[in-house]
Amino acid sequence: MNGIVPPYLLERLTTHADERVSACAARTLTVDETLRVKRTVAVPTVRATLVAPHPQRTISDAANTTALPGTTVRREGDPATGDVAADEAYDALGATWTLLQEEYGRDSLDGAGRPLLATVHYGDRYDNAFWDGERMVFGDGDGQVFRSFTSAVDIVGHELAHGLVQATVDLVYQGQSGALNESVADVIGSLVKQRLLGQTAAEADWLIGAGIFTDQVQGVALRSLAAPGTAYDDDVLGADPQPASMADYVETTSDNGGVHINSGIPNRAFHLAATAIGGHSWDGAGRVWYDVLEGRMVASDADFAAFAAATIRAAGERFGDGSPQQTEVAAAWTEVGVAPSAPEATSPAPAVADTVRVERSGGLLGRVHVAEVPESALPQPERDRLVSLAETVAPEARPVPDGYTWRIEISQRVDITVGEQGLPDEVLALLRGILERGERGSQQEG
Repeated sequence: MNGIVPPYLLERLTTHADERVSACAARTLTVDETLRVKRTVAVPTVRATLVAPHPQRTISDAANTTALPGTTVRREGDPATGDVAADEAYDALGATWTLLQEEYGRDSLDGAGRPLLATVHYGDRYDNAFWDGERMVFGDGDGQVFRSFTSAVDIVGHELAHGLVQATVDLVYQGQSGALNESVADVIGSLVKQRLLGQTAAEADWLIGAGIFTDQVQGVALRSLAAPGTAYDDDVLGADPQPASMADYVETTSDNGGVHINSGIPNRAFHLAATAIGGHSWDGAGRVWYDVLEGRMVASDADFAAFAAATIRAAGERFGDGSPQQTEVAAAWTEVGVAPSAPEATSPAPAVADTVRVERSGGLLGRVHVAEVPESALPQPERDRLVSLAETVAPEARPVPDGYTWRIEISQRVDITVGEQGLPDEVLALLRGILERGERGSQQEG
């Protein structure tokens, strides 16, 4: 599941003074817990070879339950339903498909006509929207902090773009490659909105999720590509944590290495390139970024430097070596402090001796829980199970976009990061027990 609202923002809302808001946030987090283990699955493509490409949209209504997919209320070509959420979702899915097809010649996310599915009115005032690998799912928001999530077309574009990334370069959801995964999703989301509004790069607001907050929130959007770190600054939500350049790069083992925070750096690089090139962003910088994806010009574990080099190369191939477009792309990366060469790898800090450290993170910007317990406090079978985890964890446990991730450190013997979706139930129960014990111990000490 790929949710648009950062889990740590929802966690902040659980302490909101308005009990209705705190209850909505708590319910949303509870529902999210059950959804993040879902993997991307293949959806059958229905396309006759002699039929021109066209979107295949199906909108369903969950009727404020969490049962998916819900009741079908609108199919491709059907007239508007009169339900604002259903019709907004239908239009937003179409806007994303249209950008990919009409500007880049791509038939849906996979290039082969993948159907676009969506469910609206999900949950009881559910404070989120997400892509679960098969469909888009929209909550109605609590009405106090969040408005309906079908109202922001760039949010839809962002979540669908995770499917585009997976179908092309499949950027590993860890560290800088994970931050690039998030950034590319923001870029596509912004392009969808700009094209729908007919805006040039100079005219666009470069905000992701503008209008999703109510007037009670001190903020304009979830993120800003033009000015990372300025989207919101609220007493309850806190301040936007994104850096705008490598000078402020956040070194962290949390949130899969800061994928939702450090994405502000490549986001700003794209904005700088797009505005310097001018005109419509999807014709200039957008075409360069898409060429990198479609041409699979980077490895799945690419860092910022490798991606920068690929965009400079792509700009040269598209517009000519030494062209103004290539020059502006290179200048944009220089401005944010990224040189197109591989940086030195950094090693994670070692675990404290005789300590089991468990960290769980996830969500659009990363909600983190950390606990440490003495190794001697665990029964021997539990210690043995964790020590052997590195050898027995399934390959599908690789961290996935916006999914929950566990990092387990045991003294100097174990240091692994795995996606929650690939862990056996008994291991998850063990890890959650450690987390609960460690957090309870910290509260008692405080």
